[in-house]
Amino acid sequence: MKRCFFDPVIGLSERFSKVFRFALLFSIVFFQLNATAQIANTISPAEKVYGLSKFWQEINYNFAYFDRINRHSWDSTYKALIPQVQATRNDYEYYRLLTKFCATLHDGHTEVFMPRIKGLDFINNMFGVYLLVLKRVDNKVIIKRTWKKDAQRFPLGSEVVEVNGLPTEQYIKDSIAPYIAASTDYVREDMAAERLLMGAPGSTFSIKLRKPDGKTATYYLTHARTRDSVFYPDPGVYLDERQRKVVEWKNYPNHIAYVALNSFVSKKTDSIFESLLPVLKVSRGIIIDLRYNGGGDDGVAFNILRHFITDSVIVGETTTTRSYDPYLKAVGRYIDADDTAGNGDNREAWLLYNGYPVYDKPAASRYKIEQGTERFAMPVVILTSHYTESAAEDFLIGADKQKNIVRIGESTSGSTGMPYRFDLPGGGSARICIIKDTYPDGREFVGKGIQPDILVVPTVDDYLKSRDVILEAALEYLGGVNSTSKPSHGR
Repeated sequence: MKRCFFDPVIGLSERFSKVFRFALLFSIVFFQLNATAQIANTISPAEKVYGLSKFWQEINYNFAYFDRINRHSWDSTYKALIPQVQATRNDYEYYRLLTKFCATLHDGHTEVFMPRIKGLDFINNMFGVYLLVLKRVDNKVIIKRTWKKDAQRFPLGSEVVEVNGLPTEQYIKDSIAPYIAASTDYVREDMAAERLLMGAPGSTFSIKLRKPDGKTATYYLTHARTRDSVFYPDPGVYLDERQRKVVEWKNYPNHIAYVALNSFVSKKTDSIFESLLPVLKVSRGIIIDLRYNGGGDDGVAFNILRHFITDSVIVGETTTTRSYDPYLKAVGRYIDADDTAGNGDNREAWLLYNGYPVYDKPAASRYKIEQGTERFAMPVVILTSHYTESAAEDFLIGADKQKNIVRIGESTSGSTGMPYRFDLPGGGSARICIIKDTYPDGREFVGKGIQPDILVVPTVDDYLKSRDVILEAALEYLGGVNSTSKPSHGR
């Protein structure tokens, strides 16, 4: 059984897993280090080269999407980094280079994790007397929280249009995005917005805001910690900030059932879902919310999905892994490209010798549904967002082409697979995606995301008012009620 995304070292797989990953990847932002900071330099030059080389070689042999990268560019970058990592002045600079090298692979399941480094101190949102918490909404980087005393100075919804004299998008492209491991551009941009102004104490930024009234203003900010604690608004008020149980359900009027599956990590998820079957079977329509599900175990996901599939088998994602035969690689030296036509062994030998990846035959995941399984034939809407990732995306693939199931919301993360994890010098680590996934018919979704049947994108005003327009669209589709109607709450 393939297990997707969840990593016990990362420790989270729900929507907050991404936020946690942002924190782990605090090296992603280009900033000025405090000149007086004494950052640990515990890794020797030889160890630095070894760590770089280990990561490079593990990618060469194991990275599932090696066929997507330019091999010449990959090797050239590695060679250029050898003297650079030896010249780094501390552990932070070293891991910053590794993080950037990794990010060129554009895969959310392939990451470098920086260890705790003595002397490294970062601040994200505090600027002495000011607080600015940012988020990307509807392709804008906005202020979503500040101190209550500054509500007039920094109105919620104000857009950051420039950073350090550059348009925000250009600043992100030049200084932040190159350090973010993500499979899709929009997830990379979401992550970048959260860390747009991260820096060391004393580092400075100039920002230009376009406020909700259309007026612009420029502010000069210096990172410093503050003791103010009167937030505006209070933490947890926005939809994406709320604490969630692994399974939540509500009954809406007109016999519409809502079930949020917020994680597939724990087997409790499917056992709790099973307890809801008596409620669900009398519903006229069902909404399954996967918007904050960061993945987990496919087995948990498909134990739930089987109740919504009309066939006797769930046909899940098609998977393949890299194949390596040292004998064939040796033989490949004596094979010309012209000799590979119609000869599988010659072709594999030639590819291996010339540094190209070879894959096992793709196989579709098939999960037999036991006789007697209770099935639901009523209309089903699955809600998705950029946070929907890994095993949650595999759930969507298994549900593909079911006539009674419709996807509403935003594109998914576009990142799944099984990660292989290994240690790096100085206490850091890395993980590499080793399984390549597609739809059963070969359509790709990793790097693209799974698209909804009905696209619904919250506006800035929707976000600030915590208006759940995606849920509203689902209720409307099912002939339910609008958000002003009160559901009866479950667990």
